[in-house]
Amino acid sequence: MSHRLTVQYFEPTDGPAFEAAYRERHVPLVRAVPGLRSFTLTRPRGGEGTPYLVAELWFDDAAAFEAAMTSTEIAATGADAETYDVARKVMFSGDVDDVTS
Repeated sequence: MSHRLTVQYFEPTDGPAFEAAYRERHVPLVRAVPGLRSFTLTRPRGGEGTPYLVAELWFDDAAAFEAAMTSTEIAATGADAETYDVARKVMFSGDVDDVTS
């Protein structure tokens, strides 16, 4: 069963500057995380309360996720994430149950 880490960023002080820094600095750091199977970014559309940017990091399973969470690469990624001027950041993870089959 796949495992996913989701990070939602809300209300950056300067949206274009946040997105540029995120893509230039953060994306390469995330791509270096061991065991990462897929990494997607979404700019959701919606009303008030909708995140500005959603990042999803996919791993083959919970064991791969747990191993990644102890890596120096994820530590660097987390340190970089703390530098962004956003109103708030929400992170959560869990097993993904694909119910399309």
